[in-house]
Amino acid sequence: MPTKGSFRVAGRGARRAALLALVTAASVLTGCSAGGHDDGAASPDSPAFRPLPRHTGFDYQIGGAYPPPEGVGIVSRDRSDSPAPGLYNICYVNGFQAQPEERASWPADLLLRDARGTVVVDTDWNEALLDLRTPAKRERVAERVNGWTDGCAKKGFAAVELDNYDSYTRSHGLLTADDAVALMRLLTRHAHLRHLAVGQKNTAELTGRRREAGLDFAVAEECGQYDECEVYAKAYADRVVDVEYTAEGLRRAVARWGGRIAVVRRDLDVSTPDEDAYVRETG
Repeated sequence: MPTKGSFRVAGRGARRAALLALVTAASVLTGCSAGGHDDGAASPDSPAFRPLPRHTGFDYQIGGAYPPPEGVGIVSRDRSDSPAPGLYNICYVNGFQAQPEERASWPADLLLRDARGTVVVDTDWNEALLDLRTPAKRERVAERVNGWTDGCAKKGFAAVELDNYDSYTRSHGLLTADDAVALMRLLTRHAHLRHLAVGQKNTAELTGRRREAGLDFAVAEECGQYDECEVYAKAYADRVVDVEYTAEGLRRAVARWGGRIAVVRRDLDVSTPDEDAYVRETG
């Protein structure tokens, strides 16, 4: 896990295969046009923002910033870093879980607890889930996350990706998709007021609710590996960036979708070029 950001390959396993048919069907029913504000125009309650460019090289740098390689026009970086000059910059924000180093700073009652009072933790990353079960708690969570979004806007980012939208799937039934969408709507409304586009991070099963949530593009992890790129591409009219973590995933994503969405392979630690683990390929 990188020291900055909160990388994960979210929601993998047998559940994904079962969900894919349902998600594809939902995408057809809800239409194949872009979600939210495809042309960057304002909704009735928000001003305009810059939409994610199509057909542009992408680099995923949430593990640490470095000079973007040639041909890159879109970069995602952690909120603690600064944007890359002259590019379309996405600001990574962990919007639905508390990172280990920040857990103690969250009010105790905003950490999700089970019937025994034990904090519910995403064990893959040792992150406490946030309690989104009531409107009042969602408002308080949003107040803090929106403060981070304000910081992204002040630094000059063009967009935010709000990670762990799918945390409800790890809540042992304590949270619902409705809870996740309700918080996301609070976060996207605020981001739009700061002239930021908002990316859906993974969670293909909720693409059909993108308009309700106010989302504008997608940041997918391993949509080639798990055959989900079509779901995001249809939902967001190809305003999609995809991060693969295996050679096979990259091959599949590029072969089927490389002409439509931005695809990059990174190493699992999302390392910087001065680290031995660093991997970056585009096909």
